[in-house]
Amino acid sequence: MSTRTKWLSLSLTLLFQLVFIGTYAAGTGVELYTPYTRISVPPGETINYNIEVINNTSQIQTMPVKVIGMPRGWDSQLKSGGWKISQISVLPGKKEKLSLKVDVPLKINKGSYHFKVLAGGYTSLLLNVVVSKRGTYQTEFTTDQPNMKGNSKASFTFKAKLKNSTADNQLYAIKADAPRGWNVTIKASYKEVASVNIAPNESKDITIQIKPPSEVKAGTYRIPVTASSGTTSAEIALEVVITGTFNMDLTTPTGLLSTDITAGDQKQVEFLVQNTGSSDLKDINFDVTQPTDWKVTFDPKKIIDLEAGHATKVMATIQASKKAIAGDYVTKIEAKTPEVGTKAELRVTVKTPMLWGWIGVFIILLALGSVFYLFRKYGRR
Repeated sequence: MSTRTKWLSLSLTLLFQLVFIGTYAAGTGVELYTPYTRISVPPGETINYNIEVINNTSQIQTMPVKVIGMPRGWDSQLKSGGWKISQISVLPGKKEKLSLKVDVPLKINKGSYHFKVLAGGYTSLLLNVVVSKRGTYQTEFTTDQPNMKGNSKASFTFKAKLKNSTADNQLYAIKADAPRGWNVTIKASYKEVASVNIAPNESKDITIQIKPPSEVKAGTYRIPVTASSGTTSAEIALEVVITGTFNMDLTTPTGLLSTDITAGDQKQVEFLVQNTGSSDLKDINFDVTQPTDWKVTFDPKKIIDLEAGHATKVMATIQASKKAIAGDYVTKIEAKTPEVGTKAELRVTVKTPMLWGWIGVFIILLALGSVFYLFRKYGRR
């Protein structure tokens, strides 16, 4: 071998070693970093990674970037500066940011999945995703508050969320199965609707307004609301607890609120207590405002329980004062519970006793007789 050939061979060997050493140094000086390398998500979730490419060398590093090992059916997108990229350059001692968007499919088994982000031949970043449950591939109809309570005059507003957890666009018809007389209004985006269109893995807020009939009885009412398309459906069971309304009337069986009585005598007047509300009434007591020296008693003294829509009779005994003079008197009667009360005014006409009437007639006759006698005796003089 000639000296020239040996020299050429030695030069190539040294050049190769320098290139290898430089490449190795450069390779150990580039890093990929993200703080969240292992996360847990449900099926259908979208993951957004923020990744930094760090150049620890003294030279500009230009390298291809890509994602490898992505599970089948998964979708990913690598961007920087808002652009899809496949290569990036980083200044010496600087870092550049990458954004990686990963879509986890809906139809997937529970388990652990991993893939890598490569920066040229220098470094790689291993990412691990734990799918927390098996993909449902169905519709989800949920509400945080399925139960409400109020009286029959209240309006009940429920907030629900309808999610399309399928891979297809779905047109859902929404229907409530309410008792007869109930009014149910379904709204989406502040508008009354009968159906909503939802894209795959998207959701929509649904407002359900329920108005019971005014005469509804107290109790618990279950109202199912169903969202259904041609291929999938879901249901939520809403519950409305009606406490009922409290209302009561006090009158007589004939509706006539007047009577007559003789001074010093007593008289019985029949009253009718009606529960016109939607809740049962308990412990109905009676109170009365009567003229001076009068007395009013009730039989029974208290009504223990009166069901909604029912009525019961009460006998009031009125004792007029012996000193009462002829005329009209007003007796105010009140039936009341802790929740509600009602009043009735009974007009009582007082008549004088027959004895006093005859005494009055006798006095009149005596006066007339006295006048006649005096006229006979002194009239001719």
